[in-house]
Amino acid sequence: MAGKIKNMINRNGRYHARLVVPKDLRGIVGKTEFRTPLGGDYREAVKLLPGAVAQLQHQIALAERQAGQGGPQAVPARYPLAPAQIAHSHYAQRLAFDDKLRNDTRYPSVGIDDLLVNRLRMAIAGSAEDDELVALVGVQIERFRAAGNLDAKPGSDEWRVIARALCSAELEALARVAERDEGDFTGQPTGPIIKDSQPPENAAARISLTDLWSDYVNRRVQAGFMRDGGKRQRPVIENLRKFLKHNNATRITKKDLLAWRDHLMNDLSAKTVNDIYLSAVRSLFTWAVENDRLPENVAQNVKQPKPRKVYGRERGYTDAEAVKVLRASRRYESQPDSTGRVRESEKMADMKRWVPIICAFTGARVSEITQLRKEDVRKVDGHWVVRITPDAGTVKSGGYRDVPLHPQIIEEGFAEFVTDAQPGPLFHNATEPEKYQRAAVIVSNKLSDWLRLSGLRPEGLQPNHAWRHRLKTQCRELSISDRVVDAIQGHAGRTAGDNYGDVTLKTKVDAIKQIEFVNLHEG
Repeated sequence: MAGKIKNMINRNGRYHARLVVPKDLRGIVGKTEFRTPLGGDYREAVKLLPGAVAQLQHQIALAERQAGQGGPQAVPARYPLAPAQIAHSHYAQRLAFDDKLRNDTRYPSVGIDDLLVNRLRMAIAGSAEDDELVALVGVQIERFRAAGNLDAKPGSDEWRVIARALCSAELEALARVAERDEGDFTGQPTGPIIKDSQPPENAAARISLTDLWSDYVNRRVQAGFMRDGGKRQRPVIENLRKFLKHNNATRITKKDLLAWRDHLMNDLSAKTVNDIYLSAVRSLFTWAVENDRLPENVAQNVKQPKPRKVYGRERGYTDAEAVKVLRASRRYESQPDSTGRVRESEKMADMKRWVPIICAFTGARVSEITQLRKEDVRKVDGHWVVRITPDAGTVKSGGYRDVPLHPQIIEEGFAEFVTDAQPGPLFHNATEPEKYQRAAVIVSNKLSDWLRLSGLRPEGLQPNHAWRHRLKTQCRELSISDRVVDAIQGHAGRTAGDNYGDVTLKTKVDAIKQIEFVNLHEG
């Protein structure tokens, strides 16, 4: 039994050409599908189907151009073809479609429209007006335009040359169809524009943007990077795909990315646009070119200038500010609500009591401390140490580091707190390792919210990150080597020489011990 003919449906005994509208275009055209009636006679419907489908494809192509360009505008052809190549491609497609139809036993021999043949011959001779050319091959022209094969302005000399070439291809295809109806499948084109032309090279294969991103992330993870599997940057790629309204990486141009950048600037800061959004796409395209997935990096020079940030004060806590925060932190107790019930979890309260003082004496990132587990705190050679490791969540540098704890942290009772704690995270309730990172970030943000709502956040200061600046300042005042402080805080070395030799745990301990205690018990 013959299969159904693609794009043709029967509804209540009437045939229709049908084409589904892509989801991202439905808001523009206002429909989920296009239909064109073909009548009730099957043979006549099959005869009319190719032209009807071409008309529907033309409507979708116009909608795609409107979606991608803000309206029908002339855009440079990305994969330009010569008129003869366009004609050759159309001729081959028409015969391929004829082959497909003949696999259906219901497809009969149909006569050739003599009037159409005469109109095509007049057009080839140059006697047809532009309106007539549009009626004959306008749909085909727009289909090749949508594929990026031409950018000729309608009515121009170049456009008329292409139109006449397509008329030649259509006439040649009709001749082959007539021969095949008589059982002769050996016919070859006789018109020079088809016979003497070189078939177009295969157009650039479609490369899915999301698949490209997935492959890129997999390679980065294999190399030891992007331990979160690209979760942070994935929304960037999705944002770009939605803006472009297509998922074909080979269609993306520098102009597209510049328009996307300008669109992002409506809602985001210049730093976010450049350092997160554009940076992610530049890295992706650089990798794609290096691995022969794309021919060029159209994102290479797409950047967003950033204004130099002006600071109105020091970036770390002053002594007075640090004392105020640490005193409030160490005295913290959960407060009951209006019903007398304490709704805050014990781990959340513990986070507010311990994380600030640990950050103050280690200069670690807050999320590196909020992700600590019981097993990450231990005694080595008589010194209490925390191991900041990607196994507990994430580490910006990618590897683990051991950081000694200041004696004041131990005197405040942190060792006993860890000993009494259950195995696993100390400051959040996530139970699955893949959820540790997100949980650590959430509680870090809650710590920042608490400082702000409690009036402990100084104006113009990042309350969590300020501990890193403060520790660096304190160590410089004590003449402690920046190389040692970088090893404690997890900063990368500035020169290749910084990577030679090791900063031992003893060196770190000696440095941390030099930092003065904070008076937490006055006031």
